[in-house]
Amino acid sequence: MPRLASKIEAILYLKAQPLTVTEIAEFAACDRETAEEGLMELMADYAHREGALEVAETPNGYTLQLRETYHHLVQTLVPADLGVGALRTLAAIALRGPISQTELVELRGSGAYQHVPELVELGFVRKRRQSDGRSYWLQVTNKFHQYFQMHQLPQEFDQHVKAKP
Repeated sequence: MPRLASKIEAILYLKAQPLTVTEIAEFAACDRETAEEGLMELMADYAHREGALEVAETPNGYTLQLRETYHHLVQTLVPADLGVGALRTLAAIALRGPISQTELVELRGSGAYQHVPELVELGFVRKRRQSDGRSYWLQVTNKFHQYFQMHQLPQEFDQHVKAKP
């Protein structure tokens, strides 16, 4: 049986987005207090490593992310050459996500059909079929958060975005 800290590390890696302690506890199949202990152990492990990754607390929860000292590599190694339309589509997915592709097309127009494959190929968007099989769910990935350094936004902005319908 893997230790809880390792299980939490796998959860953070696979979810690729900030998670609350409650969500971590649910995915790890343990109570909140045990999840907090495992999370603190994992954070201590990463704090003592000299690696490129860290477990950080953001306004939206805990996340496994690239240390700030390596952010310049994201810009260098993963340059995004997106047009204005694709950037607007990406922004809509980021602000409304997860969002259905049908809803995205209603919001952004039929050009979104061309933007989505490009955004998926660049690794900024994850696309998965809805349970009824008629459309897809779209949401931004951890690469999106790292590339655009979303964890560095002021908390007031994040709360303002969440308050929007």
